[in-house]
Amino acid sequence: MQESVPTPDLQGVRPSLVQLTHFIYGLHAIAVLVGITSAATVAGGFVFGLPSLVAVFLNYLKRSDVNGTWLESHFRWQIRTFWFTFLWLMVYGLFIITIIGIPIAWILIALLGLWVGYRVIRGWMALFGVRPINV
Repeated sequence: MQESVPTPDLQGVRPSLVQLTHFIYGLHAIAVLVGITSAATVAGGFVFGLPSLVAVFLNYLKRSDVNGTWLESHFRWQIRTFWFTFLWLMVYGLFIITIIGIPIAWILIALLGLWVGYRVIRGWMALFGVRPINV
C-alpha cells in the first residue's frame, strides 16, 4: 500500500504561482552566490546580475496574478529587496567618490550583502512554510 504525502494548503493560490515564487527566490539566491564566489560584491551581483534582473522582471510581470493572495507579500518583499539594494548601492557609491569614504563604503556594501542574503533566506523560508512574509 502506498502512502500519500499530504500537500500543504495553498490557501486558494494556484500551485504554479507558488512554484514561480520559489523560482524567483532561487534566482535571487543564485545572484547572492555569484556575489559570494566572484569578484563582484553580493549586493552588486544581486542588483546587476542577470538572475536577479530576470527575477525582478518576473515579479513585475506576474504581480497582478498574486494580488489579494498571501503571495502578494512575497512579491512585494522581493521587489523591495531589489530596489532598496539598488538605492543603497548608489548611496554607498557616492562614498567611493571621496578618498576618505572608500573604506566606509566597502564596509557598508559588505553589510548590505548580508542584509540581501538575510532577506532572500527569510522570504524563502516563509514561502516554504506556506505563509506570507511579514514586514
